[in-house]
Amino acid sequence: MKKTVVITGASSGIGLDAARRMKAEGWHVIATCRRAEDIAARNAEGIACHHLELADPDSVERFVQTVLSTTPPDALVNNAAYALPGAVEDIPRQALREIFETNLFGTHDLTTRLIPHFRKNGGRIINISSVLGLVGIPWRGPYVATKFALEGLTDVLRIEMHDTDVKVILIEPGPITSRIRLNAIPHFERWVNWQASARAEDYRRVLLRRLYESSGKDRFELAPSAVSDRILQALTATSPARRYYVTTPTRLSAIGRRFLPTRALDWFARRS
Repeated sequence: MKKTVVITGASSGIGLDAARRMKAEGWHVIATCRRAEDIAARNAEGIACHHLELADPDSVERFVQTVLSTTPPDALVNNAAYALPGAVEDIPRQALREIFETNLFGTHDLTTRLIPHFRKNGGRIINISSVLGLVGIPWRGPYVATKFALEGLTDVLRIEMHDTDVKVILIEPGPITSRIRLNAIPHFERWVNWQASARAEDYRRVLLRRLYESSGKDRFELAPSAVSDRILQALTATSPARRYYVTTPTRLSAIGRRFLPTRALDWFARRS
């Protein structure tokens, strides 16, 4: 029988590529998206797709009930997340609360609702983190905060699950081709009053150009398929790694985090 994997955030980028890849590898994929047009597009290509709003506990509950009553999963890939660019000093409290609701709290809610099933039947929980879960860089504070938190929560869950048949795995991509920059623009425009910021000139000189003008691929940027390779490995390996690094910047950041003093890490972050 086919194994089933739930993949959140399958509208584009890593989630979409992973859903297509796992389907091609013979898995039954249950994808999730927020927008009706993305759900319809996934269903049209033969990928079962459901609505899921991670920031809404009722949506999470409905999704879990549907999945467990129809096609109980063998694995969960927590990929859905968004970015909110801006200087930390300009991020309102409610904006930070909302990004945590999706990137961390909703992911945690979905995971814990499925753990009882995984405890009984075995399963794998794969959390898609980021190089920004290892090191922080300017203008990315809210996203960095959620990924640092996800890393810590995942580490503890993995340790606590050691006596079960539930394997908990982190995948940490660096620069990957995706729509995360474009998808971040509405959040930035909603929450960040950059014109009134003490850093208004820095916004004009740096962030607005990065956010609104495509500068082409980062020299270390890889296609989403590089992450899908690691997801497949994490799903199928008899003894999967605790962490999978994707892209050179992630590997270098992991080394730097371990061996460099904080002053040196700060210097590299400012240069980024």
